[in-house]
Amino acid sequence: MSIPNLLSLIRLVLVPVFAVVFFRPWPDAHFWAAVIYLAAFLTDIADGWIARHFNQITKLGRILDPLADKLMTFTVIICITADGIIPLWAVVVFFCKELTMAIGGYLMYQKVGDVISSNWLGKSSTGVFFVVCAALVLFPAIPRPWATGLISFALALTLAALVSYIIQYRRVIQQRKNA
Repeated sequence: MSIPNLLSLIRLVLVPVFAVVFFRPWPDAHFWAAVIYLAAFLTDIADGWIARHFNQITKLGRILDPLADKLMTFTVIICITADGIIPLWAVVVFFCKELTMAIGGYLMYQKVGDVISSNWLGKSSTGVFFVVCAALVLFPAIPRPWATGLISFALALTLAALVSYIIQYRRVIQQRKNA
């Protein structure tokens, strides 16, 4: 078990912890939920850096890392939707995008035995999504039009990342056919 994979497992454990803390009736519950979300985000950055810097990239890590990221993000977006901060359609768009990514990853793994590594747009959209969701967790009283605008911007970036991954996927499959 490599350190990056261990950090991804820690992020997986933090997913239900975030949800439980977010809905606690404590006056500072959202603050602590945001701290948990920040810890998950920082372990994501750390595991990626360690994996690349110390050549610890593994197939398991290429699955665990995005799984932990997506489960945390999905949990956060469900929580802020259930709290009435953002509209339900945001969860639907996020879910459809992630389902498309999961199916594409599965198909690619079946065809070439590996999945596409994250790219700069995917990493950027993850960072923006973190900032937006953390802000919405910390400031749940933000006016609904502002919250909707923020989450729409974050979702637009994630959809752009999806398009970039589809393009990469098609290139890899085409190269494989030509080889």
